[in-house]
Amino acid sequence: MKQTKLDSKALSILENKIQLIKTEKGALYLVGPIRLPVNLFGETVVFKWYCWLNCSEVTEDFERIIEKLSSVNLAEFQQSSVLVFGDFEYADDAIIRLHSICHTGDIFGSKRCDCGFQLKQSMKMIVDHGNGALFYLANHEGRGIGLFSKAMAYILQENGYDTVDANQALGFVDDSRNYSDAIQVLKALRKKPVTLITNNPKKLNALKNAGLPVSERKPLWGDVSEFNEKYLETKINRSGHIKDQGTCPND
Repeated sequence: MKQTKLDSKALSILENKIQLIKTEKGALYLVGPIRLPVNLFGETVVFKWYCWLNCSEVTEDFERIIEKLSSVNLAEFQQSSVLVFGDFEYADDAIIRLHSICHTGDIFGSKRCDCGFQLKQSMKMIVDHGNGALFYLANHEGRGIGLFSKAMAYILQENGYDTVDANQALGFVDDSRNYSDAIQVLKALRKKPVTLITNNPKKLNALKNAGLPVSERKPLWGDVSEFNEKYLETKINRSGHIKDQGTCPND
């Protein structure tokens, strides 16, 4: 792809919308906020949308970073983003969701998992609460194994393997997800405590280990069916997800 010179007017607009977040291995370039009207259960809700790029180069010369993009096919990779609602930065009580991308559940509405349900429901919880943020983590497909490997894991699951055994049979650990980038972005957007929407103690521990104040945890179970009951039971029995009374399979 041919690299072209960045338009000076475009640069002047973009420079005020880009934030540099330094990390141990380089930098995150956070762009936003961007006004994003979303259809949520038949109603239009306006979020503030941010997206970030993980890069080894650390510079405040944003023109240099932007000009490189036209010669690198970012569409071949995945970038994560965050939807922010309300006065997220300053509100005393805010709720967040660290949501791992699920191509089959989030896009196609697959009933093999509960990811699509959790995505929409957590967005609704944030809106109903009045403020919060949903982090959409694009490198977490299949608990970090990627979409192609996830497809093979699904084949194994159709032949008697559970989620954990399928990942391990392919040479992966059960869960290789990392939340460090999302945590760096969260720190840049908010300093006050948050309530975390999750059933997964690993997400809770990731925030606490990073020194982020967590005031509460809200469970998110639902959309249980014959297609995902074993999947949900495996989350609890083998992956350590917290079973909240009255909300899980067989309750």
